[in-house]
Amino acid sequence: MSDRPREHVQGADYARVESDYLERRTLRRGAAGWLLLAGLGVSYVISGDFAGWNFGIAEGGWGGLLIATVLMGTMYLFMVLGLAEMASALPTAGAGYGFARRALGPLGGFATGTAILIEYAIAPAAIAVFIGGYVEALGLFGIANAWPVYLVCYLIFVGVHLWGVGEALRLMFAITGVAVAALVVFAIGMVPKFDPANLFDIAPTDAAGASPFLPFGFAGVLGAFVFGIWFFLAVEGVPLAAEEARDPRKDMPRGIIAAMSVLLVTGFGVLLLAPGGAGAGVMADSTDPLPEALREAYGGSTVFADIVNYVGLAGLVASFFSIIFAYSRQLFALSRAGYLPRRLSVTGRRKTPYLALIVPGSIGFALAAIVGDGDKLINIAVFGATVSYALMMVSHIVLRRREPGLERPYRTPGGTLTTGIALVLALCAVVATFMVDIAGAAVAAGILAVFLAYFWFYSRHRLVANAPEEEFALVQKAEAELN
Repeated sequence: MSDRPREHVQGADYARVESDYLERRTLRRGAAGWLLLAGLGVSYVISGDFAGWNFGIAEGGWGGLLIATVLMGTMYLFMVLGLAEMASALPTAGAGYGFARRALGPLGGFATGTAILIEYAIAPAAIAVFIGGYVEALGLFGIANAWPVYLVCYLIFVGVHLWGVGEALRLMFAITGVAVAALVVFAIGMVPKFDPANLFDIAPTDAAGASPFLPFGFAGVLGAFVFGIWFFLAVEGVPLAAEEARDPRKDMPRGIIAAMSVLLVTGFGVLLLAPGGAGAGVMADSTDPLPEALREAYGGSTVFADIVNYVGLAGLVASFFSIIFAYSRQLFALSRAGYLPRRLSVTGRRKTPYLALIVPGSIGFALAAIVGDGDKLINIAVFGATVSYALMMVSHIVLRRREPGLERPYRTPGGTLTTGIALVLALCAVVATFMVDIAGAAVAAGILAVFLAYFWFYSRHRLVANAPEEEFALVQKAEAELN
């Protein structure tokens, strides 16, 4: 493979590569219809119902977390409607990076893709910590230190993805079905124990605006944003499967909207029933909130609690498993286009990007083992997520105004007003990450800055003109100049 003469476009240098370059970087097409895509979207997120969301009660009380979840649920719903439009118009594996690349140029595209990559590389580490917490709570294998659990998770599920995307997506769909069944069992067990008074059992502090509904005052609502997001984090990853979908222009909108609909029901159901049966105070710092809620509500271990504890692992595993898919496809797309080292996008005999699976997995395992704090890891992942959300919503607005004639098989209801509201809420969520853990958010911001420096001083001079996301954007720019 050799690069051809370079051309300078939009502040970056491009070269066309020989055909064998892209032949060695192809994914398996036609592996997923809309139902599998919807399952992928639910799978990305469903771990958020089993652990992590409850830390928001410690920030804002139940009322603060409720308000935060309503606002963040609105942000995600409106964002998903915007992404459905862009995914139907620009169906490539780059997804958010591809959308932003078309709208905001190479720097905006890389910033968006890197922010997404931070989210997807860190989120599995947080989920691995929660899986370890569930395993320890069950007393399985006599484990007192959870790092072997993290290692086994990464080895098994990265291995399944190396096996092949079709097999991985079908297995993921089955695991997600088991997790949903666990949520149904949980709801059946908690409905008889629900008492509205349990939602407000945290004593009000002396913070501004404090009340039984908002025990930590108005500021607690913003602090709870990060954990309201955890109910929906990563559903935006569905478009990353565009190049492996059967008919992405039709299947992408149906899949991502169906997934979001399911997640709204499960998220608000858990938020109401777990604290309503066990008490908000009990939930505030639990590492296995659903089984603990059942044990608290029934005064000890029960069949319901045991079922949810064992089967609930499927929910954590489903998200862990599927976000591995997401980070590999985002890294694959950025590498294929030359933003990150090109070697990372090479695919193997089974059309899976093996280094894009292994490298972030190794980093995630190290973070889980060293940090060992799911709360901190959530905040870092949410910082990357919310930065990318803001950039993607700006991209939708720019594309609507700059390219009104772009073929859009699906159009966002409400247009730019819908994505404008999502943009404002995303910016509020970015601020919230600094309120929850200023050090963690600053670390994430520093990582993003290092990536941007790498782009500015090195990779922007080595981009690949015929990578799909770049070709879309360069052709559009050439057509605009001709017109």
